[in-house]
Amino acid sequence: MSATATHMERELHSQPEVWRTAAELGAAEKGLPAPGARVAVVGCGTSWFMAQAYAALREAAGQGVTDAFAASEAPLGEARGYDALVAISRSGTTTEVLRVLESTRGRIPSISILGDPDTPATPLSDHTVELPFADEQSVVQTRFATSALALLRAHLGEDLGTAVQDAREALEAPVEQEWIDAEQFTFLGTGWTYGLAREAALKMREASQSWTESYPAMEYRHGPIAIAAPGRVTWLFGAEPEGLSAEVTGTGARFVRHSRDPLADLVLVQRIALERARARGLDPDNPRSLTRSVMLES
Repeated sequence: MSATATHMERELHSQPEVWRTAAELGAAEKGLPAPGARVAVVGCGTSWFMAQAYAALREAAGQGVTDAFAASEAPLGEARGYDALVAISRSGTTTEVLRVLESTRGRIPSISILGDPDTPATPLSDHTVELPFADEQSVVQTRFATSALALLRAHLGEDLGTAVQDAREALEAPVEQEWIDAEQFTFLGTGWTYGLAREAALKMREASQSWTESYPAMEYRHGPIAIAAPGRVTWLFGAEPEGLSAEVTGTGARFVRHSRDPLADLVLVQRIALERARARGLDPDNPRSLTRSVMLES
């Protein structure tokens, strides 16, 4: 870590230990949805992408129907029959999340996962899971989002030991100059890692104003591969669809896939976003046009 570390740098480097704490909490947490419950998960921005990852993981684990929505677009009418609502919010002040909690209060039991529990989301929730140790000062989210997902993975019965170790390795892995200089990045994923791909693209946009896109891996060949070219990067989280790397390499683009836990690989992408911001003279703690929480006027 540099001597003049930004908040973003300090926070992303803390992730292995913060994940360990979150996983311990998740394994013991009784208030999160029980197996068999029909669950809606909501969030905004980064939290929405973590909701997508959790929803895919929960369904894959056979724990019940789980749908993820942007809070502003969540169809939570009685006909959908949800047994629980999970809201993910670092700040606990995001307007769209608060509106969802208000509109479903007394109708759908709600659980909020919060970085700051001393916020309006707490009294609107039937249960809160508090992660103040993962809260952040940087506008660009890193450790809160990944820690919320670590907590949820542990609650699903996963052992996060390998992910923690892989995150340590990702913090030491070289950030290649080719990645810092690349003109464009496309991030791909399958299942739960599609949410990570969307988050990786968002980190690049927020921190370094980079041209980034994200897709389900099998959709990439249905048009988006047309932009792959020399000087551009296609980065895959998780399992590789047969033949994809050869097709990307054939365009002249750089194909990247690592064997580490995909959540840990996201840590490396966070580091790349940080270095791209520095190379462009940008402040990753205070990105253009962004604030820590979106609070709309009534």
